[in-house]
Amino acid sequence: MIPELAAPLHAIGTHPLQTAIVAVFAVVYLGMFLGGLPKLKLDRSGVALLGGIAVVGIGAMSTEEAARAVHLPTILLLFAFMVVSAQMRLGGFYTEVTRRVAALPLAEPWLLGALIFVAGALSAVFSNDIVCLAMTPVVARLCIERRLDPVPFLVGLACAANIGSAATLIGNPQNMLIGSVLQLHFADYLIKALPPVVLGLLALWAWLVFAPRRATQAPAAAPADETLPAFDRLQTAKGLTVAGCLLFIFLFTDWPREVAALVGAGLLLLSRRFHSSHVMGFVDWELLVLFVGLFVVNHAFETTGLAAAAVGWLGGHGIHLGDTGPLFAIGVGLSNLVSNVPAVMLLLPHLKTPDAGLTLALVSTLAGNLLLVGSIANLIVVDLARKQGIAIDWRQHARISIPVTLLTLAITWGWLSL
Repeated sequence: MIPELAAPLHAIGTHPLQTAIVAVFAVVYLGMFLGGLPKLKLDRSGVALLGGIAVVGIGAMSTEEAARAVHLPTILLLFAFMVVSAQMRLGGFYTEVTRRVAALPLAEPWLLGALIFVAGALSAVFSNDIVCLAMTPVVARLCIERRLDPVPFLVGLACAANIGSAATLIGNPQNMLIGSVLQLHFADYLIKALPPVVLGLLALWAWLVFAPRRATQAPAAAPADETLPAFDRLQTAKGLTVAGCLLFIFLFTDWPREVAALVGAGLLLLSRRFHSSHVMGFVDWELLVLFVGLFVVNHAFETTGLAAAAVGWLGGHGIHLGDTGPLFAIGVGLSNLVSNVPAVMLLLPHLKTPDAGLTLALVSTLAGNLLLVGSIANLIVVDLARKQGIAIDWRQHARISIPVTLLTLAITWGWLSL
């Protein structure tokens, strides 16, 4: 037993409540690792929710304490941007942009580059998952119609969406959490994160174009067209206006991001075209439940003293989580073990500086490209491609994603070291 942890562990052994908290925490994070629990029809959100219920049910905290454990600004910011993304999707914006790029008279390498940078740019402002959901059917059909190898285009789309989302504090859920908890300045983060993200997108394009690969033939014909939202100029303009105003507010004012985003979402819900229930049907309620459950479980675990003791022991041996090297390595490892959102929620309470927040945001996002199951965006692309008759297995994904992840992490390490 590690000497410095002996006291907390001994205390846990003599206090049944603390033992129960640790057991709940272990089961929840086992569920994060496995994507659910064996023999039970639970996904990560269900496991997190039951974990939160369990720590309240065993008396580890009251319902009031559980409510205070939830970081409300992050939940509100997430919800608001889900509404904004829903507006853009229902207005047909993502589909129309993808169709226009696909219609450009470009050779395959340049067309691939255009799609990569469009996906990356959209993901920096809107949800990377939503971008993949909207763009994948159009990109798949493009490959079928032009008889192009679909794997580089589709895996490149998923990787680009993940890389691009790292550029801002609203590009993905974990960045929203980091920015809210550490109170990071939006413009400062953008200035520091944008160079490695742009270089990462270039590295992705270069690998897809110049690296040797096994060609995969697109299907001769695609299934019947699925219903995609028609392009609505007025609704798209409304959504873009709100998104543009929010970016201006984030960059140049001190107005709390979650409040500004909620006001923007409220304006979008005031619509004569889209029913509010339809818009909110596109809100990822399961992700919000995942956040709430993990906030409660992690807060209960912190009360055992184990997390603080472990961080103290590492610090005593010269490994400080706030330093770039250890945080980089631990962030990559945890993000691939339990996925990036749970990893960020575990590490974030022990970070204090903007530089540590920048490192964690970049690393946890880029690490999601490593494995097929490392990011929801990857799974969305593969699932929608299958519906178009294009099969992408984990081996095909790994041939692209592993080198690209290593390249983008190396670029990020070099940039952070500067």
